[in-house]
Amino acid sequence: ISQNFRWGGGTLTATLNNNRQTTSNLTALFNPQFNTNWSFQYNQPLLRNFSIDGQRQQLAVTTINRDISEIQLQALTINTVSNVRNAYWDYVFATQSVEVARQSVALAEQLVGDNQTRVEIGTMAPIDVVQAQSQAATQRQNLATAEGTRRTAELTLKRLIVGGTSDPNWSSTIVAVDRPDFVPAPINVADAVRRGLENRTDLQQARKNLQVNDIALKLLQNQTLPQVDVAARYGFVGIGGTSFERQPGGGVNAPIIATYPGGYTDAVSTLVNGLYPNWNLTLNISYPLGTNAAQANLARARIQESQVQAQMKQIELQIATDITNAATQVQNNVERVQAAQSARDFAQRTLEAEQSKFEVGMSTNYFVVQAQRDLATAQNQELQAVLGDRPP
Repeated sequence: ISQNFRWGGGTLTATLNNNRQTTSNLTALFNPQFNTNWSFQYNQPLLRNFSIDGQRQQLAVTTINRDISEIQLQALTINTVSNVRNAYWDYVFATQSVEVARQSVALAEQLVGDNQTRVEIGTMAPIDVVQAQSQAATQRQNLATAEGTRRTAELTLKRLIVGGTSDPNWSSTIVAVDRPDFVPAPINVADAVRRGLENRTDLQQARKNLQVNDIALKLLQNQTLPQVDVAARYGFVGIGGTSFERQPGGGVNAPIIATYPGGYTDAVSTLVNGLYPNWNLTLNISYPLGTNAAQANLARARIQESQVQAQMKQIELQIATDITNAATQVQNNVERVQAAQSARDFAQRTLEAEQSKFEVGMSTNYFVVQAQRDLATAQNQELQAVLGDRPP
């Protein structure tokens, strides 16, 4: 039985050994002879392998690898949630694009009806009806395209939230209840960078890898020390079996005058009673002369650690740059949303003005159609700005 100790790198070994021996030697004192040995030995390194060794390094690395696996799971969860959120807002954009397209179709069809009425009463040329009908056909085509985009976005979202085709949600229609709410808020870039350096999973994983390198470096540095081990052993010996009494004064070849039967129990009895104890204390010292492989490995590991630390600084700098750029982009998007909202308001007013002018004969069918197109474009651009510039 052997047990390693975490602190100090010592090893305790308990050994129980039993054997039975028979011999044809006429000078034997026991035949058959039963031997039972019980010993305890403790080995303690004093320099090399004292603070760390190969086994303890593997244990520490395994613990860190478990933490890395948890970080990777956390990153996978974050990415999955992010993908679902992005897919949902893409679906919201597609749904609202359909609503915008329907409004455009309704406006175009209303213009067609109004123009047909004017043609019937003789206040408009038939060619103006054709132009309005062309615009209505274009808007219906845009509506069909928007419907197809909405269905594709819905399928993309379903793939992320359902467990399979047997899931009831797969055949259901998703109704986007939450809509984007544009509320400008100040951004503290310094706090955002600090949180990013604390919570970014890629940086956490890089730090764990640096810990693995530190442990390897510690082991290699320890292996350059001299080997100084102390070993203490204490044990008992039990002997039993059929013993012989020889004639006094006859030496080892004296004739046997008496035989005493015995067995394994006699050996166990002498062991338990501690009749034959033995112990020893050993000090082993070894030191390699000249430059050895451990020193070369240590120098290589130190260079690698410097490289890893430089990579860590690059990762931190990249994270800070990404967050700062994101904050700048958010501010730009705020201004873009505000501009898009103003443009949509102006496009709505322009359309209303052109329709009013058209009704009293001060505008043409072309300008009304153009205003309708401008309003649809402005509405879509506003949606894109609010939802983070997602493509339709």
